[in-house]
Amino acid sequence: MSHATGTAVGAADSAQAFPRIRSNPRSRSERADRRDDTYERHRRHRRHSLELLAVCAVGLVPWTVLLALTLPSDYQVHEWRATWVGFDVLLVAAMASTVHFGWRRRRAVVASAIATAVLLVCDAWFDVSLAFGTPDIWLSGALAVFVELPMAVFLIHRVHSMVPSMPWPVQSPSDQESSRPDGVTCVR
Repeated sequence: MSHATGTAVGAADSAQAFPRIRSNPRSRSERADRRDDTYERHRRHRRHSLELLAVCAVGLVPWTVLLALTLPSDYQVHEWRATWVGFDVLLVAAMASTVHFGWRRRRAVVASAIATAVLLVCDAWFDVSLAFGTPDIWLSGALAVFVELPMAVFLIHRVHSMVPSMPWPVQSPSDQESSRPDGVTCVR
C-alpha cells in the first residue's frame, strides 16, 4: 500500500516510479546469451591454446635433434650451486603452494600439485642423469625411485581423483541453468 494515499501499489506502478530497479536483473534470454558467449569464448581459447601447443611440439622436434647432434658430452658449469639451490627453492615453493591451496580448498591446488609433480620428475631425471659415472649414482637413484617419483605419482593420482568431483563450467550452452545468483552454470 502507498503510505501517502493508502492505495495498493502494483508492480507496474513501482516499475514506473523506480525505472532502474527490475525484479529480475537479467532475463532468461540475456543469461542464455551470456552463457553462450562465455562458452564460445572458452571454446575459442581452448582451440587457440591447443594449436599453439601443437606448433610448439612440432617445433621442438628439430630443436631436440639439433641439440642431440651438436651438444658436447661434457660441459664445465660455472654456477652449479646456484642452479641446484634455485631449483630446490622452486620445488619448495611449489610444494608449499600445494599445501596452502589444499588447506584452503582452492581449485588452484590442481595446478600447483601438477607443477610440483613435474618438478619432482625433473629433479629425479637431472639427479640421476648427471650422476652417471660417479659414486653418487646410487644415492641419486635411490632418491628418485623411493622419494621423488613416488611423490610425483601420488600427486598426479590425487589430482586425477579430485578433478571429477570439482564443479566445472558446462561443456555445452544447451545444458540446464544453475541456481547460482551470478548466472554461472556448473555441473558436478
